[in-house]
Amino acid sequence: MTGERVRWGILATGGIAAAFTADLVDMPDAEVVAVASRTDASAKAFAERFGIPKAYGDWASLAEDPDVDIVYVATPHAAHRVAAGMCLEAGRHVLCEKAFTLNTREAQELVDLAKRHDRFLMEAMWMYCNPLVRQLKTLVDDGVIGEVRTVQADFGLAGPFPPSHRLRDPAQGGGALLDLGVYPVSFAQLLLGEPSDVVARAVLSDEGVDLQTGALLTWESGALASVHCSINGGTPVSASITGSEGRIDIPDGFFFPDRLVLHRDGRDPQEFTADQADGPRTSLKHEAAEAMRALRAGETESSLIPLDGTLAVMRTLDAIRDRIGVRYPSEAGTG
Repeated sequence: MTGERVRWGILATGGIAAAFTADLVDMPDAEVVAVASRTDASAKAFAERFGIPKAYGDWASLAEDPDVDIVYVATPHAAHRVAAGMCLEAGRHVLCEKAFTLNTREAQELVDLAKRHDRFLMEAMWMYCNPLVRQLKTLVDDGVIGEVRTVQADFGLAGPFPPSHRLRDPAQGGGALLDLGVYPVSFAQLLLGEPSDVVARAVLSDEGVDLQTGALLTWESGALASVHCSINGGTPVSASITGSEGRIDIPDGFFFPDRLVLHRDGRDPQEFTADQADGPRTSLKHEAAEAMRALRAGETESSLIPLDGTLAVMRTLDAIRDRIGVRYPSEAGTG
């Protein structure tokens, strides 16, 4: 890094890349200097849209650009291992979308690469950086609802998605779990850590990916989490944490909430609302700000999204897939 402005490269040009870049260009301490896609046309169109000076029709050129401090990897998750690994090997810092990789093995390989090259690496789990979610965690950690007994969270889209869609494609890591289920699993583990046991059931598509999955996670403390994800039925996208002395509800949009409701026996419900100064609910600027804070501090991982936590979530996702019988083509022959 040079100076106070962090220079970003954007790898991929889809919807999430556009949303992230739109937030970055409004941040005075960030500068988007390059974008890469698999084609020149896509990269140039994206660059023109956001006023980015350099556009590459291949990933390697972005990874090797010395003017880039950190690369935001926004490909579908089946390509994360290759794309993020290429950037780390070339000496770039990396913010990688979730699900972090297809499986724990790939995630561990990226973590090992980051350590070997002394590079910053962070999963783009924007939920963990959301100010109201951070306030929720503080309330729980401070014992406001006592000992956590149960966590419930869901994320489902109505669809239908045709067989040709990436969400139905095993080669692209399709299915509800890695795209949507990563949120309720990560939410539960934010509050309780890695579970000691996993039970799961799913409805699979003809292609062999999960259309909907339900899992029951158990902790040695006796806490339980019920998580659900779906690409064939819209759900409230809500969450609830019940403790020995109360409950906190997130009525909708639990991973980008605008309000929390605290319930305690004998007291009126207490509502916590998002600060309007923090921007729209959908803002991705908080994860960008956390990555830039860590880079300026010389850190190689985020305290909000530690790599051990990312690996723990990947182990749970692997366990769920093992229970429901989903395996991706790239995993053939691996343990």
